[in-house]
Amino acid sequence: MSNVSSLSSVRPKVLEFFAGIGLARIGLESAGFNVAWSNDFEADKKAMYEAHFKDTASGNDHTFALGDVGEVRVGDLPKGSSVAWASSPCTDLSLAGGRAGLAGKSSGTFWQFIRLLEELGDDRPEVVVLENVTGLATSHGGDDLTAAIRAFNGLGYSVDVLALDARRFVPQSRPRMFLVGALNPPENAVTPNSELRPDWLQWIYGDDTLLTHKATLPLPPAPLTSGLGKVIEEMSLDDERWWDEERTDLFTKSLSAVQDERVVAMKRSTGVKYRTAYRRTRNGVPVWEVRPDDVSGCLRTARGGSSKQAVVRVGNKRLQVRWMTPREYARLMGADDYDLTTTRTNQALFGFGDAVAVPAVAWLAKHYLMPMITGVMKPAAVESETVAANG
Repeated sequence: MSNVSSLSSVRPKVLEFFAGIGLARIGLESAGFNVAWSNDFEADKKAMYEAHFKDTASGNDHTFALGDVGEVRVGDLPKGSSVAWASSPCTDLSLAGGRAGLAGKSSGTFWQFIRLLEELGDDRPEVVVLENVTGLATSHGGDDLTAAIRAFNGLGYSVDVLALDARRFVPQSRPRMFLVGALNPPENAVTPNSELRPDWLQWIYGDDTLLTHKATLPLPPAPLTSGLGKVIEEMSLDDERWWDEERTDLFTKSLSAVQDERVVAMKRSTGVKYRTAYRRTRNGVPVWEVRPDDVSGCLRTARGGSSKQAVVRVGNKRLQVRWMTPREYARLMGADDYDLTTTRTNQALFGFGDAVAVPAVAWLAKHYLMPMITGVMKPAAVESETVAANG
């Protein structure tokens, strides 16, 4: 048995930057990858990560580097990785403050990611992925997205840009953008998928100073229009987590006329429905807004009350409200079985609200990343003239 390679050693290796609580890892490994190294600077996220994966106890050859990515040195990274995944904070792509100091500690975290890829030299991964909010496409008039693509181009990567909403897999509206960079890009699709590359992304491919490609990909599942009720935790009507009468009354009084009419109609209806609600500030006044459909709003980092999502149980002449639970957050992120036994509530809400949905990663890994790594996607023919990566 000593001569038999471990399963992890034969699976394509991944570097997981800005790992958070490891939801990208779950999606990548479900598609056959081996996440060998991870990094994040928040101790609470690392604690959740290790409680779930239990790498030390299971004997997995995995390293979690806690700390600022600016402190990571190229020698810390395992060799022979096929993919580098990064869910970098969107604010760190800003050009404000200048890009000159890529090697400087004060540079944005995205640029530290680029620094490490550059320092890997010939050992840099064949594929890189940057996951971010869709607002990146318009941030600073598109300059931030252009800068990110140019940075990858400068390292030899052609870039494809996809928009994918977690709502195609789970009942949560969570649109995200994925930049997929490839050293050996696949052939361009004859008919590019417009659902993955909507009109508001087409300007990228029309910029002839950028090196881009459009891989042939299958249609993702259609966006869900229901399913929230199926992820709600079962609990008795007298559970202490349901708000008391006074707090529920304040919730109702904060609703706008349109919102109140909607809730009253659902309250009078037969059967129980579940909806989600956010507290927002309108004209300087905090109000609650209830979604009209059986889908959750986008989960956010729970730094304050306005970021936390509430569950509304309504119907059969009854209205009850409470905060969404960590398990419900996990289910809405496609991490139904995530180990939460040692996790504090706010720790969990923050971790999931700041993460990428597992099934979106799994879909991308299965239909795009793994086919490129294994050669299933035919590489594009080498052109006689190359596009200048930096304009």
